[in-house]
Amino acid sequence: MVDVDTALRQALTSIEGAIGAALVDYNSGMALGTLDGAGALDLNVAAAGNTDVVRAKMRTMDMLGLKDGIEDILISLTSQYHLIRPLTGRTGKGLFLYLALDRNRANLAMARHQLTKIEAELEV
Repeated sequence: MVDVDTALRQALTSIEGAIGAALVDYNSGMALGTLDGAGALDLNVAAAGNTDVVRAKMRTMDMLGLKDGIEDILISLTSQYHLIRPLTGRTGKGLFLYLALDRNRANLAMARHQLTKIEAELEV
């Protein structure tokens, strides 16, 4: 098991193209931890904004009566990928991992795979 700081550091060092990572409480919109590798993102603003995305998707799933869980949410920009991964473990309820990637350097499939591994090891 790893703590928040170690998990975010793993995300930035083990995921090719990673430029920022955060652990976010989507009930409050507050980042519980951030690590910005490129200095290009205000991860606290990203945490708050992406909280709205997670809440909207959960509300929509509830209105549709969907009982599925969200694996991840992908936002594709022209130069970046943004991955949002709600935590599913008992200690991660109400939290999500946020990962920003440089689209030119990242392998999206590998990034998703690595983020899944990091989530599994994370102890909150």
